[in-house]
Formats: sequence, structure tokens, C-alpha cells
Amino acid sequence: MYISLSDRGGKRAKPQGAETALPSGVPFRLSPVIVWLGIVSMVTDVSSESVTAILPLYVTGFLGLSTIAFGFIDGINQGASAIVRIAAGWAADRSGHPKRIALAGYGLSMVARIGFLLAGGFWAIAAIVTGDRIGKGIRTAPRDALISVSAQPEHLARSFGVHRMLDNIGAAAGPLIAFFVLLMIPNGFSTVFVVSLAFAVIGVAVLGLIVPDVRADGLPDAAEREGRRLFAFSWSHLKEPGLGKVLIAAGLLGLVTIGDGFIYLVLQARDSFAVQWFPLLFVGTNVVFLAFAVPMGRLADRVGKIPVFVGGHVALLATYLLAASPIGGLATTVGCLVLLGAFYAATDGVLAALASQLTPPGKLATGIASAQTVVALTRMIASAGFGVLWYAAGASSAMVIAGALLGCVVVAVIFILRGTSPANVVNADA
Repeated sequence: MYISLSDRGGKRAKPQGAETALPSGVPFRLSPVIVWLGIVSMVTDVSSESVTAILPLYVTGFLGLSTIAFGFIDGINQGASAIVRIAAGWAADRSGHPKRIALAGYGLSMVARIGFLLAGGFWAIAAIVTGDRIGKGIRTAPRDALISVSAQPEHLARSFGVHRMLDNIGAAAGPLIAFFVLLMIPNGFSTVFVVSLAFAVIGVAVLGLIVPDVRADGLPDAAEREGRRLFAFSWSHLKEPGLGKVLIAAGLLGLVTIGDGFIYLVLQARDSFAVQWFPLLFVGTNVVFLAFAVPMGRLADRVGKIPVFVGGHVALLATYLLAASPIGGLATTVGCLVLLGAFYAATDGVLAALASQLTPPGKLATGIASAQTVVALTRMIASAGFGVLWYAAGASSAMVIAGALLGCVVVAVIFILRGTSPANVVNADA
């Protein structure tokens, strides 16, 4: 299996599944494409995370809706993007211009931001969140495909880590902005929505005007056009050696991964801190994420992506158990934020890098999108289910149950992924 890696200067091919250790002597060079995509993600995350940080309070406090209602909305927030992820990945592969597909997704999310200024009820909020998340579903796989073809194969996970680091600077800044807005303007949710829209516009402008339209294949024009005519999406395209096991594992883990908002609501309910401090919980998690993103990427390139991915879910398990403990206070809260940030650093970019290495050329965005779709769908189910579980059993008991289920799934995933690695897949194909 091969992937063309063209960085606007020379072309070189490398077995896509081969894991290359860092001591190979190849120096790390960061593509400008990845930097600009990181900047786009950074300002877009300021937009999205400023809203996400206030959404639990906005829904359950300002609008007075139940945790079941929030669980439904958070489920949409987690999983609505799955509706279009594979289709968007396929469109990016077929067109050979993933930037164009990504731009459409960023644009849709920008338009959805306008709706937050007008909505005030459950169904309106649900519809707007759906539109925003569909935009995310359209843009994510094409964007990650651009990262993959622009990165050095020897430093693939590290390149994703750099992007995620830039992304999470915005993810930390967004809730921080929301915090200051609510601190200065009590119930200033509409002001947060205006700020969110402004940053979304900036992100679309940077992507459209500055990010180059890197092609995702490197095929000669004639062969490229012929390949476009012959390639039609089929679910069999996802039955690549190793990729199926990764999809199963990611799906099982997603079923026991609840939304961050619920974890923060558990902490807030236990310690009863003032609501204006609530957005800082998102800030803390994202600061840890951006601090760990590159080191986790380097670790995944060195020791393997699967061990790091599974280890990230062990950190999530520790988060659940710590949040459910009767011991409150600042230390416990900070511990939860550190563990949760480490979980994201060890799983988000690492899963995309792993999927890209297990996917053949011509189907790169589709393969990445398939992994992201499985995660989004299962996390949507998890959030909706946890909302009902909280309502029935209470916050701490629901968290303990979620932790027990996650522990069982982690053990099962270790057995499922045993013997699976990109290098082994390539050797089997050779």
C-alpha cells in the first residue's frame, strides 16, 4: 500500500502502513500547510468551544431544561457529524481537492452560528447544534487528509499532534473568553454567541484565502481522471486489513465515552462552585490537551499508535472514577481535567494517524472518516444514555457505572487489537 506525499516541491512514495521509528535519522520538518490548517482550526475552536463551554449551563440553567434534554443535545453535539463524515471523505477522495470539501463544512458551521442569536427553545437549539455538527462532519476528514499527505511519514502522529496543539490553543481560548464574558455580563450568553460568530468568519476566510489547495493523490492527470470515473464508494472499501479491528475497537470505546459537559456538571454539582467559573473547566482540559498533543504524537510514532490510543482510555477511566469519588475540592477537579486532557491528546490525532496508515491510496479521507464516524455515532449514543442514567440513578452512581463499563471495554479492546499494527498489515500484504 502506498500513498503519494507531494509537498509542492518533490514527490516521493512510501509504504503507507510502515511504522518508522524516530531514530531513523529523518529530521522533523513541519509543512506550512499543517501550520495554516492549525490556525484555521484554532480560530474555529475559539468559535465552537466558547459555545460548548456555556451550553450545559445554558440548557439546564438559563433555559431550565432537564439533564435528559441536555443529554439529547449533547448526543447531537457528539454524533450528528456522523451523518456526513464518510460521504464527505468519499467526496474529497473522488474530487482530489479536500480543501474544497473542508471549506464547505467550515462555511456551514459559520452559518449555524447565526442561529444561536435567534434560538431560545429546545428544538431550535437542537436544530442549530445539528447544523453546526454536520458542518464539522463535512470538514474533519478532508482536513485530516490534507494533514496526512502534507506530513512526513516518519513523523505522522507528531504532525497530527502539532495540528491538535494549535487546535487546542483555540479550544482553551474559547471557554476563557466565555468565562470573561459571563464574569462581566451575568447571563451574557448572547454576547458569547456574537463572539463565536466572529471567530467562525475569520476561520473560513483564512482557509479560503490562504491555505493552498493541496491535492490528495499525486496521480498523473490522465490516470487521475480515469481513477475518478472508476472509483465509486462501497462499504467493501473499508474492509482493509487491520482497519476493521480498529473500527470495532473505536466503536466499543465510544459507547462508554460520555461528553465532557456531563463530567463538568458532576464536578460542579459536587463542589457547588459559582456558575461563572464553569467555562474554566473546559479551559483546563484543553490546556492539558495542547500541552500533551505533540509529546503523545511523538510517543505514538516511537512505541506504536495502538498502545497510546488504549492508554488514553485508561486515563479516561481514571477520570470517571475520580469524578465519582466523594472527595471534592480543587485538587480532585484539577486531577480530572489533567486526566481528561491526556485522554484527548492520546486518542484524537493518534486515531486519525492510525486510520490513515491502514487505508490505501485513493481512499485516504474515506478511511479517516470511517473511524471518525464510528466514534461520533457511538459517543452520541453514550451521551444520550448517560443523561437517562443520571436522571434514574444520580450523578455519582451513573459515573461509577460508566467507569465499570469502560474498564470492561478496555480489556476487551486489548484482545481485539492484539497483533494489529500498520507494519504487520503491510507485511501481510507484501
